Amino acid sequence: MRSWSLRQRVTALCAVVGGLLALLAIGASVTATATRSQVDTLANRATPLRTGSEALLTALVDQETAVRGFALSGKDADLTPYTDGIVEERRLTDEMSGLIEDEQAIRASLERLNAEAATWRRDVAEPVISMVRAQGPAAGQALINDTSRQRFEEVRAAAAALQDEIRTFRDKTSDDAKSSSNVLVVLLIAATVIVLLAGVALLISLRRMVIEPLTELAKQVRSVAGGEYDHPISTNGPPELATLAADVDGMRRKIASDLAEVREARERIEWVNGQLQTQAEELIRSNRDLEQFAYVASHDLQEPLRKVASFCQLLQRRYAGQLDERADQYIAFAVDGAQRMQRLINDLLAFSRIGRMTAGFTDVDLNALMVEVASQTENARNYAKGELTWDDLPTVLGEQALLTTLLANLVSNSIKFRHPDRPPRVHVSAERVGDEWEISCRDNGIGVEQEFADKIFVIFQRLHAKDSYPGTGIGLAIAKKIVEYHGGRIWVAPDVDEGTVIRFTLPVLVGREEEPAGETEPVRDSEVNA
Repeated sequence: MRSWSLRQRVTALCAVVGGLLALLAIGASVTATATRSQVDTLANRATPLRTGSEALLTALVDQETAVRGFALSGKDADLTPYTDGIVEERRLTDEMSGLIEDEQAIRASLERLNAEAATWRRDVAEPVISMVRAQGPAAGQALINDTSRQRFEEVRAAAAALQDEIRTFRDKTSDDAKSSSNVLVVLLIAATVIVLLAGVALLISLRRMVIEPLTELAKQVRSVAGGEYDHPISTNGPPELATLAADVDGMRRKIASDLAEVREARERIEWVNGQLQTQAEELIRSNRDLEQFAYVASHDLQEPLRKVASFCQLLQRRYAGQLDERADQYIAFAVDGAQRMQRLINDLLAFSRIGRMTAGFTDVDLNALMVEVASQTENARNYAKGELTWDDLPTVLGEQALLTTLLANLVSNSIKFRHPDRPPRVHVSAERVGDEWEISCRDNGIGVEQEFADKIFVIFQRLHAKDSYPGTGIGLAIAKKIVEYHGGRIWVAPDVDEGTVIRFTLPVLVGREEEPAGETEPVRDSEVNA
């Protein structure tokens, strides 16, 4: 039984109760049918038979009274009750014969009564009537004596016996009907008791198999919810609750496992945070060292280089032409090396200061910025007969000086690496892509091979000899650092038909959702100067 599920137990209980109620229903149906039959017999047979027997006795008494009256008066009118009584006797006998059915004792009593009545008429009534008509009332009265009266008493005795049989039949039928009614009541009471007992059994079963196990299960779940994740969950209830408890316990084990992983991950994160804190402190010390290096480079290293360059230039001016050609060449090499070293140190200082020495981000109008860039690159453009144009550009959040350096480096590179057969043309445009502005600097210069598209953004990386193009090779590295400092990306656009297209992204300024008028007439540096 303990292995039975709750559904099986409830089904078994309902089946037992249903079977008992079905048996009671069948018994009640049979009993009700018998009661109905008995009541019908009592009402439609026993009662009419009793009434008929009394009426039959009355008809016989009327006949006997009529014969006595006729014997006294001799008048035929006094015989009317006699003839009517015979007719009534026959009618009642026929009716009662139809109601008797299989009650043989009553039928026998009725037949005996009829026989006694016929004998009385033959031996008493008919002779008296004949004697009165033949010899007069006195002769008829002579025949009415104790013998004739005794003969009628026998008729009365037969009628009384018939009534006793009918009364016995009626009482038996009434008792049977009462017994059937009592049985029906008992069956109804039994059905009520069975239903009540079934309800009580169901309540007890639900309490023992559902309520108490569920209460215990809920208590265990609350314990787990309170933080006791190692507390196992189990129940002694039916298989359904055992399955539920097993599922909840599985969930508890999964949560406990996840929490263990979370604790382990938190410990690892704390350890990593400690390492990051240590590295941050190391970076702070390293930045201080870099700042110290920048100070040394800008003061202590610059001073000897300036002296070397100055004295080399003095030697070049004072002794130019006085020494041989090789000595002049050596002096020129020394002057050029000192000057390039100064440029490298200055560029390195500028590269290291990006993001560390900042004036803070502000709203920067790139159109105004391009005017400044056009002014800074005017001499180089005039020398190369170049042209600088730009579309209507957006306003972004950034550091104005760094963004100016970024655009100036890109424009300067486009002019520097121009094609020898055509004057340089540089165009700057902007396009909204999601939450970023994509700024493009397009030129018609010598272009960049795709295999070197990443190399040109590495510090001091050059694709050409230093005699071919001036510079230290740090301009695009500075541009990349400025773009990344502003949260963007920079790259060389592939598959360009002519020249080079360098694109970089800047975040859209929050609260500034308007698009720049990209279809407007490009602004030219000549128009700005005008």
